Amino acid sequence: MKKALPRLVPGTTAVLVGAGGLGQYGLQFLKLLSPATVVVVDSSADKRRLALELGADQVVDPADADAMEQIKAASHGEGAAVALDFVGADATMRLGASSLGPQGLFVLVGLAGGSFPFSFFSLPVQATLTSSSWGSRNELEEVLAMARTGRLVSTIERYPLGEINDVFARLAAGQVQGRAVLIP
Repeated sequence: MKKALPRLVPGTTAVLVGAGGLGQYGLQFLKLLSPATVVVVDSSADKRRLALELGADQVVDPADADAMEQIKAASHGEGAAVALDFVGADATMRLGASSLGPQGLFVLVGLAGGSFPFSFFSLPVQATLTSSSWGSRNELEEVLAMARTGRLVSTIERYPLGEINDVFARLAAGQVQGRAVLIP
């Protein structure tokens, strides 16, 4: 989030793709740390509903025929200043990159193994692509301080360790609403 914050000034839009466990934290950080309008894109109706509860300004189903028009309208036709992809599949990367406006920033967080063809004409003018896996120790302390004060909401589903294979199958199918925790 920190690398995106300088671009998220009042009147800008951030698009967050994937409202699973990590994406839910990303949404909360955006709302706590920036004045931007936050549009969450997720294929799950339950995750879109939860995103609204966590503060999303708008949610979009990527299966809607006018999904990109909805995203562009949220940014008043300018495109997103920042798009964060918490999935990382081909389709989500395409969608996130397509939502950008000129000089927009696309941050790949998700590890689904997708790719996006990069060429002069595949992105808006002077857009930036980057990846992210974590921040600094100081940023970790900031996150923990937010959690201690109750400003972060965690959606946690607990499962016995013996159900690990079922949990992985649920994760792969997008059926876990937040974070899955295995209990020994």
